[in-house]
Amino acid sequence: MTDALFARVRAALSGLISVAVGLAAGQLVAAARDPATSPVLAVGSAVIDRTPTSLKDWVIRQFGTHDKLVLLSSVVAAVLIGALVSGVVARRRVVGGAAIQVAMLVVAGYAVLDRPFTQLSDLLPTIVAGLVSLMVLLVLLWLDQHPTLRRLIGPTPRTSGTNTIGASRRAFVVATGVGTTAAVVGFLGAKGLADSRSGVNVHIPAPAERAPSLPRGLDSTVPGVTPLRTPNTKFYRVDTELSVPTLDPEHWSLQIDGDVENPYEISYSELLRRPLVERNITITCVSNPVGGGYAGGATWRGVLTRDLLKEARIKNPDRPDLQVLSTSFNGFTISTPLGALTDDRDAMLAVAMNGAPLPRTHGFPARLVTPGLYGMLGCTKWVTRLTVTTYADKKAYWTERGWTTSGEIKPTARIDVPQSFASVKAGRVMVGGTAWAQRRGVARVQVSIDAGAWHEATMGPDVNVDYWRQWYFAWNTSQKGTHSVRARVVYGDGQVQTAKRAGVFPNGSSGIEERSFVVH
Repeated sequence: MTDALFARVRAALSGLISVAVGLAAGQLVAAARDPATSPVLAVGSAVIDRTPTSLKDWVIRQFGTHDKLVLLSSVVAAVLIGALVSGVVARRRVVGGAAIQVAMLVVAGYAVLDRPFTQLSDLLPTIVAGLVSLMVLLVLLWLDQHPTLRRLIGPTPRTSGTNTIGASRRAFVVATGVGTTAAVVGFLGAKGLADSRSGVNVHIPAPAERAPSLPRGLDSTVPGVTPLRTPNTKFYRVDTELSVPTLDPEHWSLQIDGDVENPYEISYSELLRRPLVERNITITCVSNPVGGGYAGGATWRGVLTRDLLKEARIKNPDRPDLQVLSTSFNGFTISTPLGALTDDRDAMLAVAMNGAPLPRTHGFPARLVTPGLYGMLGCTKWVTRLTVTTYADKKAYWTERGWTTSGEIKPTARIDVPQSFASVKAGRVMVGGTAWAQRRGVARVQVSIDAGAWHEATMGPDVNVDYWRQWYFAWNTSQKGTHSVRARVVYGDGQVQTAKRAGVFPNGSSGIEERSFVVH
């Protein structure tokens, strides 16, 4: 490698390593205070808020639950490119390279301050990241014997000929090794610190009303069919948070206000002293495509929202334009029709999931669970406030982005087995899956092979109208080759799932799932 090329590589690495060490320092400070104040996470959240809905849907369709990783990777890649450029520019003009890093610092600082409920102290991780990054950049450039820095800082020891070059290279290699190690240790330390605070160590009282025990599901006899109850660790997660919030239950409270006669606030300990109820409920994300996996069934424990709102004494409760605006810890809002939280569907403020305290990934200390409505309308995580208001006075996060305000979950049958393009043996071919029709109930599932007649599937246990239902169909065949299968749900008093195709925006997908497989 020529000396000129090596000098350019050193300059680029100087920028890259300096920013990496700075970000690691910022992550450490953020992990100790509030992970959401991380400069990278703050910029990522700002990008989410400003991303067009159509692009968000595309990312979710392409990457599923890895969408956040893709977004963060994109933000980090942009930062690292800026870091490389800052180093190259600083080789010729140190002020120019520093200016690029300061510009990145300003962007991150703006993203932090743009968060709801932010405080000036939330800028500390970003400031630390910027200062550390600039200091490391100056040190690495000084080791590179930058001529401008020699005039600013003073001369470095000089020898002659190849000894100078060799000493400079050795010093730089050592410095970059130290910097890289510091960055890795910093990021690992930040992750360890955040993980150490992510546990949930609370006792949830037994429910005053226990949910009926779930019967044995078809998943025990039909391999591949989704379990009747979704384990907490397998439950889908779709939200706008890039890091799992860590909220202290001792400092958490729920405020109920708005168009009520008796606004009040309740602490976590007070909430747990109230009579808790359990309900078996399946919830679904509005971003779930036909045949998608953004649905899950669980046993939830909490306080009925109708009781909480009754205590607040809603003014003019019969007004048709009333909503409850639920606010998360960070200002994120969801709009729920008032009737869905006060009628007999048993919507609740949940504190436990499948017999365990609500996991942080699913909303600890408390979240809403509203049967029959997509998550964007009734399942606010990390909720801290319920405000009774009108649709005209307040608009929620998704409402401002064009999504519906009255989206009932659309009935659907999902095929779990066989997998698309799977190869199965001729003979008894098992087709199975799950179906849901919240608030109406799954009556039957029908299956069609190769676009032929509809056949009745064997149904699994019927838990309740708000819970999904397993099904299977045994197809005996000796016909080898490629085949297709369709499934549809019959719900309520005999209504049949619509075959009309619709995307997830603005009120949920529809259409009959069809998949192909090979019989050999």
